[in-house]
Amino acid sequence: MNHWLLKTEPSTYSWSDLVRDGGTFWNGVHNYGARNNLRSMKVGDLAFIYHSGEEKAVVGIVRITREAYPDKEDPVWSWVDLVPEKALARPVTLAEIKAHPALSKMAVVKQGRLSVGPVSEEEWKAVLAIR
Repeated sequence: MNHWLLKTEPSTYSWSDLVRDGGTFWNGVHNYGARNNLRSMKVGDLAFIYHSGEEKAVVGIVRITREAYPDKEDPVWSWVDLVPEKALARPVTLAEIKAHPALSKMAVVKQGRLSVGPVSEEEWKAVLAIR
């Protein structure tokens, strides 16, 4: 299983929206690196949901339920389907991530504008330990 981080602007689509909907397709990614990460996701992979904007925090965990398929409006881009697994007990902020030695190379730190990034097993465990 691989792990990922998916960024969303909470005013556009938040963790609570995802929980309310019971799942969604993840779309709107128009960056080749992020698209390639979406295309690398497998059914069963887990991902953090990260609220960007003012909040800047990991807020929940989702499970990938459908691997990448073409964007209905522009097949250059891809979507995946996902469902919420659980909310974190409390948000883990970007400041906490940056301050943690094991997370200094995490994609959300090194490639701050990348909307879909990989998370190593060590990084996954470290973020969960911050909770």
